[in-house]
Amino acid sequence: MRILFTGGSGKAGRHVVAYLLEQGHRVLNVDRVPLDLAGVDNRIADITDAGQMYDVMHSLAGLDELEPGTGVPSFDAVVHFAAVPRILITSDNECYRVNTMGTYNVIDAAVKSGIRKVIFASSETTYGVCFADGERKPEYLPIDEDHPTTPEDSYALSKVCNEVTARGFQARFGVDIYGLRINNVIEPHEYAQDFPGYMADPGVRRRNIFAYIDARDLGQMVECCLHTDGLGYEVFNVSNDDHSVGLSSAELIERYYQGVPVKGEIGAAETFYANAKAKRMLGYQPAHSWRDVLG
Repeated sequence: MRILFTGGSGKAGRHVVAYLLEQGHRVLNVDRVPLDLAGVDNRIADITDAGQMYDVMHSLAGLDELEPGTGVPSFDAVVHFAAVPRILITSDNECYRVNTMGTYNVIDAAVKSGIRKVIFASSETTYGVCFADGERKPEYLPIDEDHPTTPEDSYALSKVCNEVTARGFQARFGVDIYGLRINNVIEPHEYAQDFPGYMADPGVRRRNIFAYIDARDLGQMVECCLHTDGLGYEVFNVSNDDHSVGLSSAELIERYYQGVPVKGEIGAAETFYANAKAKRMLGYQPAHSWRDVLG
């Protein structure tokens, strides 16, 4: 497939782009800084500028595409990851502006350019736990896509707004638009670097619901979305299958979630950030775990 990818130079994006290249896709990265990766061309552009987004939707993905002399080919899909990645980087209103206007511009330009598949990065923060003022417990465990979204910070608010925006575009244009509520992204080197600390102090993972997503498995998730057509608008939690700490589910519930209702059976190491919907509807099967590195 010929894919336009926004935000491919970021922590998550660079791993997903690499994964997509391995699957044989052609990827054009649109970002403010280039991605230094063989096989990828870059367009430097600002997602908050509608004109620039319309332009890149009709861009060559490399100089080699001049050779046929048949004009600019169309993109098969847009994957939109570009954003201010969390609070406390810019001012709150700037975080909200960039993320909401950027997503509007990207989806608007994509669907009006005839692109029939858009995959965009939403977030675990939509559930209101991650950046809550003080401790907020989930309304139930495990957290699935039906759990209420109750954001109270500019980043999470922007992601909920983007989901509403995406749903509206899908309703009008009838394309497939899938939102990925991505959990805390972990790069492979971070297992040895950071996870021993999580074992020693599990509480530092409370705001991430003790969950995580390996950056390579996030690539697989995007690949699953690219090859699944006809769902219309959907949102999916994206996580690995296990907790990011050494405690069992029962120990975590006893220590951190007393009084929180538990729906169904939860395995001893099973994530509280449910990924069953992605498995059922997309065929997603995460392949990595910190346990492969740390035992």
